[in-house]
Amino acid sequence: MSAVAIRVEKLGKQYRIDGQPARYRTIRETLMQSLQASVHRAAGWGRSQNRPVSSPYELLWALREVSFEVQHGEAVGIIGANGAGKSTLLKLLSRITEPTEGSIDLYGYIGSLLEVGTGFHPELTGRENIYLNGAILGMSRASIRSKFDEIVSFAEVEKFIDTPVKHYSSGMYLRLAFAVAAHLEPDILLVDEVLAVGDAAFQQKCLHKMSDVTQEGRTVLFVSHNMGAISTLCRRAIWLHKGRLAQDGAAAPTVTAYLNAGSATSGRKVWAVDERPGNRSFTLTSVTLKNAAGEIVSEVYLSETITVEVEFEVTEPGTKVVLSLNLWDAHGSEVFSSLSNTADNPYHGRPLQPGRYCSQCVIYGNLLNEGRYYVTFIGVSGYWSDGFRTDYALAFDALEDGVLKRDYPGRYGGVLRPKLVWTITPR
Repeated sequence: MSAVAIRVEKLGKQYRIDGQPARYRTIRETLMQSLQASVHRAAGWGRSQNRPVSSPYELLWALREVSFEVQHGEAVGIIGANGAGKSTLLKLLSRITEPTEGSIDLYGYIGSLLEVGTGFHPELTGRENIYLNGAILGMSRASIRSKFDEIVSFAEVEKFIDTPVKHYSSGMYLRLAFAVAAHLEPDILLVDEVLAVGDAAFQQKCLHKMSDVTQEGRTVLFVSHNMGAISTLCRRAIWLHKGRLAQDGAAAPTVTAYLNAGSATSGRKVWAVDERPGNRSFTLTSVTLKNAAGEIVSEVYLSETITVEVEFEVTEPGTKVVLSLNLWDAHGSEVFSSLSNTADNPYHGRPLQPGRYCSQCVIYGNLLNEGRYYVTFIGVSGYWSDGFRTDYALAFDALEDGVLKRDYPGRYGGVLRPKLVWTITPR
């Protein structure tokens, strides 16, 4: 077998964005449309007789001029902001869609987990889907049977293995889908951001399994917004930016370059109108970091209380806005996340009318450790399925100010460095 598992050369994918979204048609509708077109041609009807013209459209390059090679046994992280082309790349590698230009050479069987339940038939049971997916990968029934118990145990769906998967929760679906993809021994395993659906324990379980896969000489391509997971699993990372390859190299420096590139380091980020993150109900317009004096800052002392302000614009009447602030450290590990839908927030659950609003999140002093931090926002209105995120919009540095005295030099260990209360009581 070749030492190369994946070879991509000048890969590009172009999409046509129509003014009117296309919908799926039934076979009957397709036949009727063909029949009508034949009648029109026979009758001599043409465009000049007020036939509707096609909707205006634009062409979008989701990927362009992307080239790289991956060796057997490598674990490679694919990173980049939303819309950078990460998922498009995995769909091209999985043969779900065809490239517009360039070439892909794959040396081995592909196993992919691109979204929850990809490749599962909802009417079939978990047991039947395991055998179906194994057959698609070219495995014999005996080979699948030898892995069956291990798959079911990993997925923790023993009680429901003979239930149609359409009745599974998203968590059960995900666990079984990952177990099938990882245990049926594909030569190349492609994993998209679906691990975000699982709980923390399951995410760690998946990371350990992907590490085992690479140690067995197989290849993993892993797309994730979790830079800590990328740095832990992968020695190499490929950074995509607006559909092009921005950097390809060792994971740590590539992750650091990506984190810094997309972050405002002035203490304030304002999005241009056509670049605002959001959905049809509301969009973010700016995010700002302020100290206790109300000044915009990019450096804060550890004992300072700071405020993160996010301004947004509501466009749909009756929008219920939920915001999540996620804080990440310089190593790509998530420090904490905080939701705006707390009981003491007077706007929680309250429908907002069109207009501009500002939401504030206070981070108290004597909580963070020294180092650089990145702020990510996730926005939701109504359902999590309509959510959006803006990764690492702000970057700031937390500086030592000597409030917590110590008798030894160097940095405190840990991600956080809270000021806790200690007492001594004679006994």
